[in-house]
Amino acid sequence: QVQLVESGGGLVQTGDSLRLSCAASGGTFSRYAMAWFRQGPGKEREFVAAVSWSGVSTYYGDSVQGRFTISRDNAKNTVYLQMNSLKPEDTAVYYCAADPNPIYLPDYEDRPESLEVWGQGTLVTVSS
Repeated sequence: QVQLVESGGGLVQTGDSLRLSCAASGGTFSRYAMAWFRQGPGKEREFVAAVSWSGVSTYYGDSVQGRFTISRDNAKNTVYLQMNSLKPEDTAVYYCAADPNPIYLPDYEDRPESLEVWGQGTLVTVSS
């Protein structure tokens, strides 16, 4: 079973950029579809982005489309989330998650339970 550890969170200002990383260990990372979710204060968990096992296919939530980019490096067992033009409403704990049985990427938005492994999260705070 793969284990996931997120890093890269922190305090930034509106308009800044930040890159999150999610390092995987203990499994065959290149077989997993990967996704990022977030949960802001007082909010429900929200889908952010997903990437196929190969990295060729990606899918984004509406609120981050055009600002965030998900990518992966299978040689480094790591998935990334590049976040640009950050807004205060992006403030949240960001979680990465893995699915050893990949499904159609847009389905992760409504079926987060399909992702079997979750990291502990990393906090991103965007000040106005």
